[in-house]
Amino acid sequence: MTEYSLLADVGGTNTRVALAKGTTILPDTIVKHRNLDHEGLEALLASYLDRQGSPACSGAAVAIAGPVKDGAGQLTNLNWKLDKETLARLSGAARSAVVNDLQAQGHALGHIAPEDLMVLKTGSETSAQAAMLVVGIGTGFNCAPVFQTAKGRLVPPSEAGHVTLPSVDTDLWDLSRYLTSKLGHAAVEDALSGRGLEHCYAFAAARAGGAGTATTTQIFAAADAGDPVAQQALALFVRAMGGVIGDLALTLLPFGGIFLVGGMARAIAPWLAPMGFDAAFSDKGRFGPFLDGFSISLVSDDYAALSGLAHFLAGSDHQS
Repeated sequence: MTEYSLLADVGGTNTRVALAKGTTILPDTIVKHRNLDHEGLEALLASYLDRQGSPACSGAAVAIAGPVKDGAGQLTNLNWKLDKETLARLSGAARSAVVNDLQAQGHALGHIAPEDLMVLKTGSETSAQAAMLVVGIGTGFNCAPVFQTAKGRLVPPSEAGHVTLPSVDTDLWDLSRYLTSKLGHAAVEDALSGRGLEHCYAFAAARAGGAGTATTTQIFAAADAGDPVAQQALALFVRAMGGVIGDLALTLLPFGGIFLVGGMARAIAPWLAPMGFDAAFSDKGRFGPFLDGFSISLVSDDYAALSGLAHFLAGSDHQS
């Protein structure tokens, strides 16, 4: 009897589920669910397995866009919870794991097709053992360092989106004060995420003497059409993004590369060069030239986290 692995990548907006044989994702089993269409994660996974004919699963792994501790996780932007014991029970799998979504992305590195990687900035040559960094910008913001050790790949979790937003110039200081007045704290995620761009737009509109709001889709369309408020919002986003990722690079030294993932990362990519991302990334005083050593790539594979989970379960990357 063929045994499968159940894999799920649970974002703030959508959940992607699939079955795998070993490290191979079965394309015909991939289903993308809108979270708001389901009562909870447990019900979503049970329904998926039922529709797949209740396959025998030897392993099950779920990546959650939120904090995970001791095999239990909760989404940051949705009141969904799951622990590995519940996952084992509903899947029947002998081995189960719940990890942070950026940890899953970290386990996918090295297994992503070249056509799904776009180099945004080249860095220096480095060894295969060099640390890497995944930065996720979508419904939320987070990162995960990726270390190669003698016992396998180590991808520790973090909640980097909730640290305080750096305010390195007048514009970002004013944005930080605006966010604090509205939210009580100006976190990185409050500027660098889908709703973060909307916050940037509302701030730019208020600064221009208006009180406008817009969705991310409307902001990008308006910026393409030359709207100055929308373009100012994108400039703020890109400047903050460059500064934050530069800080993370200096903190973690990912000479193996920085990899951007998530819907907002892909959407903002065409605006990085025009809005001065490189200058913001390397704006670190006398250590500015040091930042030239880090490469930055954009991951366009929407299912990379599923691949990462498959490799994690298969044991090719057996630390997390």
